[in-house]
Amino acid sequence: MLKQHSIQEIINRCEKEGSFETEIYGWVWRERGSSQIKFVILRDNSNVIQCVIEQKEVGKDKFAIADKIQVETSMKVVGTIRKEPRAPSGYEVSAKDFEVIGKSNDFPIAKDFSTEFLLDNRHLWIRSRKMTAILKIRSTIFGAIHEYFRNNGFFEHQSPCFTTNAAEGGATLFKVDYFGKPMFLTQTWQLYAEAVIYGLEKIYCIAPSFRAEKSKTSRHLTEYWHAEMEIAWCGFDDILYHGEQLIKHIFKKVLEENQGELALLKRDVSKLKSVAEKPFIRMTYDDALKILKEKCNMDVEWGKDLRTIEEDELTKSYDVPLIVTNYPKKVKAFYMKESPENPDTVLGVDFLAPEGYGEVIGGSQREEDQSKIEERLREQGENPELYGWYMDLRKYGSIPHGGFGLGVERIISWVCGLDNIKDAIAFPRTMLRYTP
Repeated sequence: MLKQHSIQEIINRCEKEGSFETEIYGWVWRERGSSQIKFVILRDNSNVIQCVIEQKEVGKDKFAIADKIQVETSMKVVGTIRKEPRAPSGYEVSAKDFEVIGKSNDFPIAKDFSTEFLLDNRHLWIRSRKMTAILKIRSTIFGAIHEYFRNNGFFEHQSPCFTTNAAEGGATLFKVDYFGKPMFLTQTWQLYAEAVIYGLEKIYCIAPSFRAEKSKTSRHLTEYWHAEMEIAWCGFDDILYHGEQLIKHIFKKVLEENQGELALLKRDVSKLKSVAEKPFIRMTYDDALKILKEKCNMDVEWGKDLRTIEEDELTKSYDVPLIVTNYPKKVKAFYMKESPENPDTVLGVDFLAPEGYGEVIGGSQREEDQSKIEERLREQGENPELYGWYMDLRKYGSIPHGGFGLGVERIISWVCGLDNIKDAIAFPRTMLRYTP
């Protein structure tokens, strides 16, 4: 197996030991030159480095090859690395030899292309330093989610992607032909997860979810990654606790592991540190309406769900998420438990991120009363008979339980400070975007 070192590893060694001869592998990020000298900046996943190819060093014939090198050519450069403050990364390689591995002619992406052009060419734009930084942070975030749940005694469990039931509203289901029978792509693992907790008790999963929402906003994807958890024997406060601690753990891990990527994205890390270190703000739906009216001059009718505009106004005064609880029952899912203090509200929660990133977690205590679930389903135009297996969970040893779902791309967008959620995933799917 070929043993090679990353550009950053080679730079780190040079910083400690001084100049030495090395081999650099990568792709051409920038290039410029004259008839006697060529400056090639190579990139790999770790960093960039300037390589200087001179005709007097490599010979006339070899330099003729170098003179034709274009952006995104893959190559190996052999030479001596040294510090060079004027170079992009502060280091430079004086080439003694080089080899073109894969040619690149007229790479279609240069500066100042439109967002839609970059999405049309996502299979190539994904090589950019910006997208590489985002995807490295994305990897850290996925790892942090797994780490948090496993360190807190959760078992990883997967539920089916094909389902016969709606969990978040039938209007947002993707219908598919399943061998001649109608089926749907899952909106959430939750209904199946509620069955599994009777065995494993504490479970989590990171998997795709699908929502057929006809939305063109910068916050919505039709296919996104969903980090969900479900706990047996829990109360509502347990759900709020785990939601807050999970987000804090994610932010701490990114701050530990991705300072370089955050710098490349020009992200203000002080905003991330606030989330990692400060307690989140807790309020009820009623509190939120009062704040909107008194501080934002927005009079929201009780019983209406909070829209994006209201969430954004509500969070403007805070640098940490708002944990908003006790929403009106009529705007929330059928499985959410009625509040014992007010049967018109539910023990449901939304975590609203600051900086305009909106809802990042939605969760609830689950309703344990079968008759109330059936009543809620009928109110929402659903047939309770289609949920027969789900009702069985209330017949045989029902227990207090609950959980939440976290939209991973929304967390990635927030951590990276992105303008659009489409950059939080390698190949986004939206109402209008389904290629490449």
